[in-house]
Amino acid sequence: MFESINNILVAIDDFVWGVPLIVLILATGLFLTIRLRGLQFHKLILAFKYMFKNESEGKEGEVSSFAALCTSLSATIGTGNIVGACGAILIGGPGAIFWMWVIAFFGMATIYAEAVLAQETRIVNADGSVDG
Repeated sequence: MFESINNILVAIDDFVWGVPLIVLILATGLFLTIRLRGLQFHKLILAFKYMFKNESEGKEGEVSSFAALCTSLSATIGTGNIVGACGAILIGGPGAIFWMWVIAFFGMATIYAEAVLAQETRIVNADGSVDG
């Protein structure tokens, strides 16, 4: 009995984590890129300006913009993605790099939309703590 349940779960797993998921992720990124009018292109210079703004003006704060970016990237990228990229190159060859760049380009719009939704739906409590 458990083997038949396991076979069903493996079949579902193989279907979900196969081509349909890749198409869904790429389609979502493409949709958000179009809907946000190519945010990856037209806000790039502004992003670099804000990233180095505190350092150039001599303003001090708890965390600089660059330090906040590095912290965010470390949480987003992580060791698993580095190992995953090495594995993809090992298995897929040099062509895997191109497809990782394509997916990452459209993924920028996806992570932007995720971050905006996180900020829009957060709740600030009376004691100053944040939920969401």
